[in-house]
Amino acid sequence: MCGITGIYAFNLIGKINKIHVTNATMALEKRGPDFQDIYTDEWAGLGHRRLSIIDTSSIAHQPMWDDTKRYCIIFNGEIFNYRELKQTLLAKGISFHTQSDTEVLLKLYIQEKEACLNKLNGFFSFCIYDKDEQSFFIARDRFGIKPLLYVHDEDKFLFASEMKAILQYGIEKEIDYNSLHTYLQLNYIPAPQTIFKSVRKLLPGHFLKLARRQISIQQYYSIPKEDAQAMPFEEAKKKLYTLLEASVQRRLVADVPLGSFLSGGIDSSVVTGLASKHKKNLHTFSIGFRDEKFFDETAYATLVARHFNTEHTVFSLTNNDLFGHVHNILDYIDEPFADSSAINVYILSKETRKHATVALSGDGADEMLAGYNKHEAFYRMIHAGWKEKTITTMAPLWSLLPKSRNGTLSNTVRQLDRFAKAMQLPAKERYWKLAGFASEEDSLQLFSEKSRSLFESSDYYTRKNTLLSNLSSRETMNEVLLTDTQLILPNDMLTKVDLMSMANSLEVRVPFLDYEVVNFVFSLPDSYKIDGSIRKKILQETFREMLPARLYKRPKKGFEVPLLKWFRGEMRSLIENDLLSKTRIEEQGIFDYNAIAQLKKQLFSHNPGDVHARIWALIVFQWWFKKYCKS
Repeated sequence: MCGITGIYAFNLIGKINKIHVTNATMALEKRGPDFQDIYTDEWAGLGHRRLSIIDTSSIAHQPMWDDTKRYCIIFNGEIFNYRELKQTLLAKGISFHTQSDTEVLLKLYIQEKEACLNKLNGFFSFCIYDKDEQSFFIARDRFGIKPLLYVHDEDKFLFASEMKAILQYGIEKEIDYNSLHTYLQLNYIPAPQTIFKSVRKLLPGHFLKLARRQISIQQYYSIPKEDAQAMPFEEAKKKLYTLLEASVQRRLVADVPLGSFLSGGIDSSVVTGLASKHKKNLHTFSIGFRDEKFFDETAYATLVARHFNTEHTVFSLTNNDLFGHVHNILDYIDEPFADSSAINVYILSKETRKHATVALSGDGADEMLAGYNKHEAFYRMIHAGWKEKTITTMAPLWSLLPKSRNGTLSNTVRQLDRFAKAMQLPAKERYWKLAGFASEEDSLQLFSEKSRSLFESSDYYTRKNTLLSNLSSRETMNEVLLTDTQLILPNDMLTKVDLMSMANSLEVRVPFLDYEVVNFVFSLPDSYKIDGSIRKKILQETFREMLPARLYKRPKKGFEVPLLKWFRGEMRSLIENDLLSKTRIEEQGIFDYNAIAQLKKQLFSHNPGDVHARIWALIVFQWWFKKYCKS
């Protein structure tokens, strides 16, 4: 796990930007605290920050060259099947100097060029520089576990693992208002766009070639569609078990301390149980909330830890502990990103890093296997009966009643209101509504008149339609899950884990996103994943005998933080007198203060609804803008 950056200059102006490679590399320090090195020649520059995981010796440092000094690699990630690949290369007479997966990747590429990507089992973003051809080959893993951003203009091409490194090159920071419009709805910005017009994200499962000033981007992987001849359910359970166990086992390879996140939910418990079979004295880590007992799952996590006899550590936190990290988290976010559960992931990663350098997690299972409340809602809409139609008929009542996440009754009303409104929409608009926190109209109302003039509606709708392209007019659950896996998983969930774990120099591995597991899961009919009585059906049934029975008698809870309490307490002054003050908003010119004032009024009312999520999105943006854009 590391941080990478590089530049290729097309002319003398571009060459001037090579001086920034050092600062760009240093900006990635937390991604790789163990070693830094830089290579530059007349036209190219490469920088690498290393977090040593496999072959921690100095001979495995990067940038790494092949024996001919023609090819150079900088690599962020892990290749879990590197030992098998190495044996194949050895059989061809290829020699090695290290025990690292980096050298295997480099020499596999030299042999097979882009075809090597289909043989890699792991997560990665990397660049290989061909000094003879004066070209870059850049690739990102199948599901977007590792990030890669780039800029391409008439003077240069540059790339990095994080926006904070890109900004060291002095790029033009023109805000993309279509991206901002999307962010204000979803609380994140989907790839390939970013907050800046000049910066792009390489899509998951794609590679990029740069040669003679031109770039070409190609897709090398896509998730396969459902197999009409799916195997029987019992047989599918056995195969899922085998594939997941093999995936977990592959991800136990490390030359540094390794543990596992354990929330007490099904996903992390499955990963922990399988890992404990192959690693003695497995260390597990949980986070608990003393002030928020409803969201505290440590009792279940402890139950699982005892069941599998792991060395278990619980980090028990108060709301003050959570709030105490908010400023550090806001400072690390280098592009607007407002999933508030990032606060929990940051603290869990920070505490885990004191004991381990690598942690396994259960991410990815919910998106593939229908684990969220919204998946149950989609299922009920697709198979609507009299109950669902009655809820829709009562939509005017739900609109009138108080809605809030902070009470059982008001939260139920909030959910009924969202369900009723979504039921009345066509498939793609229904998905978009349930994926976000604000409607398109609500988002646009926040913009000032000047900002609205910079919004390009045709481009926005083209982007939106691309993101929703897997949904048909009569959506199926597998279409919903595929869209989740391509939209929400890489742009929200995996971005959150990568940012917050890397902020603490911790590598997180995700066994559910082994491509063999994903390919198999998406070959199955949606009835294997969800029905009228159970979510993540095949996962729960496959591991029922392995897990404690009590896990199957508990409700699924979110990984939430008490934003509403903070906004009405500790953060009220920051909201009222600084980031969302009338003076700041009008001076900035991006938002309409009257619309902001209405949100603040709702925030402090008895009927806040989901407004706290929208306020958090604004706080994150304003903090980011103040740090990175305000002169």
